[in-house]
Amino acid sequence: MRERTARRILSLWLPRLPTDAHGRRHPERRDHPLAAILAERGRLGVVAVNRAAAEAGLWPGMSLADARAIEPALAVFDADPESDARLLERIAGWCTRYTPWTTPDGPDGVALDITGCAHLFGGEEAMVADLSARLNAAGFESRLAVADTPAAAWALARFAAPSLTLPRCAGEGTGPSSAQRGREGPAKREGGGNRADTLLSPLPVAALRLPAATVDGLAAVGLRRIGDLHAIPRATLAARFGPELLRRLDQAYGRLDEPLSPRLPVPPHSVRLALAEPITTAEAIAEALRRLLSTLCAGLEKSGEGARRLRLELHRVDRRLEDAPQTLAIGTGHPVRRPDALMRLFAQKLDRVEPGPGVELMVLSAAEAGPLAAAQAALDGGADGGLGGQPELGELMDRLGNRLGERAVLRLVPRQSWLPERSVAPAPAFADAPGGALWPADRPRPVRLLAPPEPIEAMALVPDDPPVMFRWRGAQHRIRRADGPERIEAEWWRRDGEPRDYYRVEDEAGRRFWVFRQGLYRPGVAALWFLHGFFG
Repeated sequence: MRERTARRILSLWLPRLPTDAHGRRHPERRDHPLAAILAERGRLGVVAVNRAAAEAGLWPGMSLADARAIEPALAVFDADPESDARLLERIAGWCTRYTPWTTPDGPDGVALDITGCAHLFGGEEAMVADLSARLNAAGFESRLAVADTPAAAWALARFAAPSLTLPRCAGEGTGPSSAQRGREGPAKREGGGNRADTLLSPLPVAALRLPAATVDGLAAVGLRRIGDLHAIPRATLAARFGPELLRRLDQAYGRLDEPLSPRLPVPPHSVRLALAEPITTAEAIAEALRRLLSTLCAGLEKSGEGARRLRLELHRVDRRLEDAPQTLAIGTGHPVRRPDALMRLFAQKLDRVEPGPGVELMVLSAAEAGPLAAAQAALDGGADGGLGGQPELGELMDRLGNRLGERAVLRLVPRQSWLPERSVAPAPAFADAPGGALWPADRPRPVRLLAPPEPIEAMALVPDDPPVMFRWRGAQHRIRRADGPERIEAEWWRRDGEPRDYYRVEDEAGRRFWVFRQGLYRPGVAALWFLHGFFG
């Protein structure tokens, strides 16, 4: 049985996010002491400082008056937490170049689940170095750490050496299985001498993301480091400081799972291609896309699915944090997993790509996929996806829909109603069709309907019999054969219709019609007849 890939979390901390953002807008202030201030409890307090201010002895939390006393040349600006939160959201979106699983983590951090992604960038250390270098070039100071759990990565990024990658296990490179961890005793798991404990034990208890009151309470009894907690029985810690302490401790050491919710839904299928050298030509971009489509469709084949919505992201070497990647999106009316068919749809849009100085990363995602029926899978292996060498109608709809716009091409989809004119509805070419047959399988239906049904003059020998003759648009039709009636009524909750008795009739010229009499027979009242469709 294939072993599951160990989880790896990268924690990104931006300790000077407010002042870095201000320095990007005002480069002339970047190298001078700078602080963000906010009114709290009737006084102006410092909430963030840049590196020059920190080197002058200033720190967040002090009053503005004290800060100016230490550094008279201090420049200040009003903090804007909402603007900082929007910026952090953009940075989290920018980080999707490394993994689709990103989310803002508090007011100044981003968590990235990089499980199975690091090898695309040369390993974890190379990924961390690349991310740090790009943020530094953009004007953001950062600290990063990688660990098996979000809590451990968070703690190491903020309280240990910067840019630290935590191995999965001491000396081995793979962590113990959950079964092995379950057999270990609490003391060994918390203080057994493995690499995680060696790095976490010296950290202050504040690294466990505990409330300030709990941190102060632990310090009051001499428990200042995470390692100090190992010597205390768990029951004693819980009784004295509450269950939150044990929960945070267990999250840090991986005994309690801590899920990450991505900022956007993660596509069920996604592949990415990090290019050794940026590409600029249309031919190179098309070739890279073919490779991505081949890999993606191979994954879809393993799951028995086909793609319905695909999105291609192209990341340029000159992309800034404010810039979204270039995107191309296509859709299909039914699940498809043939690389050549999907490439033809993308080919209609590749001329929109502006590579600039070069594209260095391409990400292809199937945002929506569906099961591929056996008939589709059989056609999927053909050269053209059709029968008798003719292009499949569905592929033609896909090409028109992607070229003209999804809502510019319509198709009919079933709708729950027995009345023929209400049993279908127009829908965009790529819309999901509800289940169910378009017509009842056991009753013939005409190939063409009139909308709305047109009135006719009809004559029947007795009220409940089919007509023997009818006149439509000035032409008279004598009936040679007739079959029926088939009674159709509107849904019980609708009060706008009467029952209809439908007949299939054939005139002397061999033309076949679908006619109906509306309403029940009422003595002395002429029946109302309508022509609704044509057979053949």
